[in-house]
Amino acid sequence: MKPFEFIKAVSTEEAVAALAEHGPGIRILAGGTDLLVELKHASQSPGVVLDVSAIDDLGAITLDDDGLHIGAGATHTAIMTNPLIAEHAPAMIDAAHTVGSVLTRNLGTLGGNLVTCVPSMDSGPVLVALEAEVTLAGSGGRRRMPLTEFFVGPRKTILGPGEMLVDILIPKANLGKPTGFVKFGLRKGQALALVNAASASWTEDGKFKSPRISLGAVAPVVIRCPAAEAALDGQPVSEEAINEAAKIAAGEAKPIDDFRASKSYRLDLIEVGVRRTLAAAAGLQGD
Repeated sequence: MKPFEFIKAVSTEEAVAALAEHGPGIRILAGGTDLLVELKHASQSPGVVLDVSAIDDLGAITLDDDGLHIGAGATHTAIMTNPLIAEHAPAMIDAAHTVGSVLTRNLGTLGGNLVTCVPSMDSGPVLVALEAEVTLAGSGGRRRMPLTEFFVGPRKTILGPGEMLVDILIPKANLGKPTGFVKFGLRKGQALALVNAASASWTEDGKFKSPRISLGAVAPVVIRCPAAEAALDGQPVSEEAINEAAKIAAGEAKPIDDFRASKSYRLDLIEVGVRRTLAAAAGLQGD
């Protein structure tokens, strides 16, 4: 590992000031599960590393008038054990359980998972299905946007110079919305997703209401499936409606062939994943 300057911030304001002072070369360290691996193999010094792990607000999980706030520094283990998450967004716990090993979950943060922005991230699909929003902080103030706008491409987000992700919000209107999540990997533990899927939907008078379907590892970023959602909205809760939505969702994805799985296999997994998560959201027994 090459030598670098180390700064430890104890407040968001201090962190933002450091980002503004040191420019685009500064790197943010939270859990370190991705960054430390990168630094060990870097051919050049990162210059400046900003440690934000001691900022208490970044680890907070709170329920406010606008919804459930999850600090960007909240670890996956904290999410798995938090009673507010269990009550209002339990599918987040299901997704957190699939992240790496116990050690990775103890150290890795939700914000880090999102900022790393790999298409196979496990936390993204549930948050997208619940129409989560993110807040970014910089020297110019704070801005909030839908999570789907935060993702730009593989390992690329909308974060500007001097900005950091500080908060993830699940809107009040979606708290408690029935949601299913499933991940398919080459092995049960510590595997990158071949496909992961999440579906959220209310039911009213035996019909799907405001369904949301999200997929990971099937496109450059985590995606929603608007055509499948539109086809399902207002339909009676049934296996037939779910099967049709799953086929449409597969058509909206753009999976690739690689050494871990073929495109055709991923398309099959998409259909299975959407069927299972929609069935879970609707309270049906999935296949």
